[in-house]
Amino acid sequence: MRIADLIARKGSAVLTVPPDAPVSNLLEVLAERNVGAAVVCEGDRLAGIVSERDVVRHLHQRGASLLDAPVSEIMTTVVATCRFEDDVQTLSRTMTERRIRHIPVVDEQERLRGIVSIGDVVKSRIDQLEEHRNQLEAYISG
Repeated sequence: MRIADLIARKGSAVLTVPPDAPVSNLLEVLAERNVGAAVVCEGDRLAGIVSERDVVRHLHQRGASLLDAPVSEIMTTVVATCRFEDDVQTLSRTMTERRIRHIPVVDEQERLRGIVSIGDVVKSRIDQLEEHRNQLEAYISG
């Protein structure tokens, strides 16, 4: 299965925040949307990604003052990305090996087109396994 297939099923909506947004606003939006990460964008340019894990690590170091700091101070700036034509299984390996839970999908011009989470990858794999099981059952049943 390709990333394009996965995005077609789940949709291309991506939670984005500007780099100057306070961390407190980021947390509010993550909670409202019930997601674990947001892509940081300057206009249509990918500037970074920030996750709940980033917030927790920095909160431990800096305390409550972090809530007023801009997202740019805690975001990851070297972002792993993928493209529509990439294979979900390959992406799964990358996510596992690099311990990444969210990977933005970009087009040829590096514009943001979606995001894939580890949950999306797992759901995709479960769907594939169920489809194979149904095919085997149909074959065995004749």
